[in-house]
Amino acid sequence: MKYWLITITLGLVLPFSALARSFVLSDIRVEGLQRVSAGTVFSALPVRVGDEIEPADIQGATRELFRTGYFEDIQIGRESSVLVVNVRERPAISKIDISGNKAIAAEDLLKALEQYGLAEGEILKRSTLKGLTQEFESQYVAQGRYGASVKTEVKELPRNQVELRVIVEEGTVAAIKHINIVGNRVFSDKELGEIFELKTTGWLSWLRSDDKYSREKLTGDLERLESHYLNRGYLDFQIDSTQVSLGPDRKSVFITINVIEGDVYTVSEVELAGDPIVSEEEIQRLLLVREGQIFSQERVTTTSDYISKRLGNKGYVFAEVSGIPEANKEENTVKITFFIDPGKPTYVRRITFRGNTRTADEVLRRELRQMESALASSARIEQAKTRLERLGYLKVVKVETAKVAGNSDRIDVDYMVEGQPSGSGGAGR
Repeated sequence: MKYWLITITLGLVLPFSALARSFVLSDIRVEGLQRVSAGTVFSALPVRVGDEIEPADIQGATRELFRTGYFEDIQIGRESSVLVVNVRERPAISKIDISGNKAIAAEDLLKALEQYGLAEGEILKRSTLKGLTQEFESQYVAQGRYGASVKTEVKELPRNQVELRVIVEEGTVAAIKHINIVGNRVFSDKELGEIFELKTTGWLSWLRSDDKYSREKLTGDLERLESHYLNRGYLDFQIDSTQVSLGPDRKSVFITINVIEGDVYTVSEVELAGDPIVSEEEIQRLLLVREGQIFSQERVTTTSDYISKRLGNKGYVFAEVSGIPEANKEENTVKITFFIDPGKPTYVRRITFRGNTRTADEVLRRELRQMESALASSARIEQAKTRLERLGYLKVVKVETAKVAGNSDRIDVDYMVEGQPSGSGGAGR
């Protein structure tokens, strides 16, 4: 006679108190398996033959089986001292069909499906379908398609398999009807609007598509807006808030940007700190930031790059230079300190050419001015790139430097080359 101890449907546990006595487990029998192996069930079960089984152990076993995600329904019963596990597997996805999508490629949507564990051959977890449709719709919202909708259909197939259908209605991209900048006193809306890639709908918008809202484009515009102010002395400038609202028709977008301009700062002092390696006089010639100038973040960044390249030419390829502003808010002045950390002198271990299949290696090496085992020079490495490009039969030349694992003072230099098609240049072999 078979006695069912627990029935599980949608996670509901129903113990029968009449069979609450413990027993010693002599065997485990699994019924209802189609694709899932018995070994998977046995490895998930927390009980083993020979164990003394309590009702709580059966409940724990059921929970562990559900955690595998393979089963829709589980019943665990007892025949004498044998544990009988009867399962109904979740269906497997035999095919995925996506229709209605144009703005987002099917390959990208399939990758999103895979992140949710939904792919051909995988077990269908119906609980994830709702979250999946929301994820797809959010991707379309990021493109400004606020009217997009995504639906899923599951078609039952023989042998406990299903076909998953994803039906997309992309809608149209919402157009920007108004961009409102609040808080600007120094620069007019028109001046600031010229900085933006996003525009309100105009007579050329059908050609440029610059009135189509995109979260990524707005982020880029906000960065350009901030740079505009920082390069003109407004050190305290900040974007206080940004609101993007949608019209009732879900096709019109209104953008409001609240800014705090602050005051203009002038440079009161420029200092060098750290270890410049080269003479201070030489560093001074590289400074684009001078006392009495209006502060410009662009000049500070460019100066840091110039100093880094100069140290790189001396063999300090991984030198770090940071321009740190220290503001005096009472006087609206700023002191700039360039902190210079040259690091260790760096040597070139190996120079290689990748992608070269037509030209002898020694022909390319004749163009090198940076030698192996020598002190690295950013200028000589870049000079070789230029000389290789001038040969006329190399279509693309890129150069990368990489630290040698375990050696902080060694680098490898890789030149990536691609030969021009025959007949487009000389064949210097």
